[in-house]
Amino acid sequence: MSLRIAEIFGPTIQGEGALIGEPTVFVRAGGCDYRCNWCDSLHAVDSQYRHSWAPMSAEAVWAQVRQLSGDRPLTVSLSGGNPAIQDFGTLIAMGRAAGYRFACETQGSIARPWFGDLDTLVLSPKPPSSGENVDWAGFEACRKLGSGARQQVMKIVIFDEADYQWAREAHARYSDLPLYLQPGNSEVDPATPVDLHALADRLGWLTDKAMADGWFAPRILPQLHVLIWGNKRGV
Repeated sequence: MSLRIAEIFGPTIQGEGALIGEPTVFVRAGGCDYRCNWCDSLHAVDSQYRHSWAPMSAEAVWAQVRQLSGDRPLTVSLSGGNPAIQDFGTLIAMGRAAGYRFACETQGSIARPWFGDLDTLVLSPKPPSSGENVDWAGFEACRKLGSGARQQVMKIVIFDEADYQWAREAHARYSDLPLYLQPGNSEVDPATPVDLHALADRLGWLTDKAMADGWFAPRILPQLHVLIWGNKRGV
């Protein structure tokens, strides 16, 4: 069974969350069950781009990862879209046998048995600004099937006060999950420069808000890749 792949790129650094700064090869899956208002990866989400998604076997994907990394084990990040739509179990098994580490980021809407074979499962439920509603039963199913992963973390994008309060409720629901917050990037067109001042202001507001509230649970981080490369694809 082939995988639908929007792009494979790297090595570069992971730009956000628990693995920020870590050398990584990205395997971006095509297709998603969400349509977030501020999605920065529409080329891997919207069906109008499906003609550009390459059907690849797990073996072909693995060969490209090996070529990009020079056969030197590093972290492979499965992203999207929503990579949970597809079966990456065979790819993970091949990579881990060769000493590679695997991370996956998903919104937690579709649970997969291969979550338990990951080194890092990043669950990123979408806040109100996304326009989506979280299915917490589905999220819980992801947690259960991912119980064998070396670590599970939660990452939430914050745009405004409503997102912030929602994140506090999500953390109260899953207080055992390490939590990472990042200010959202509202400019998602690859051809448009990112407003770095607006991002810095949002990061400052988020930090000040959490500190003033005495909410010390989350780690608050920027999107490092956006600061370096803006919305450029393939980095």
